[in-house]
Amino acid sequence: MSPEQLIVKCYAEQEQDYWVAVCLDFNLASQGDSFEEVKAKLESMITDYVYAALAGEDKPYAAQLLSRRAPLSSWLKYHLIKLKIILLHSAGRVFNETMPLIPA
Repeated sequence: MSPEQLIVKCYAEQEQDYWVAVCLDFNLASQGDSFEEVKAKLESMITDYVYAALAGEDKPYAAQLLSRRAPLSSWLKYHLIKLKIILLHSAGRVFNETMPLIPA
């Protein structure tokens, strides 16, 4: 497994009076009042999701679950937010999460 496979791509953006965070590699999303809240929720979701796929009741479906990517529109939004951050210093955030590992 390469180091790149241990990192999942995520973004968060403010929509009106709340924040939305998305994990592109597993097509997961969270919503909350602040960036810190949605990021923490998404981190927890990723941990639970990977555990369920690798060691939990969903283990028979691990290959499918761990390759469930977000739709192209979400990936385009991710790259657009990256571009806005660079050019306009916008409020969106792009971040990477380390995939939680479960010992064998």
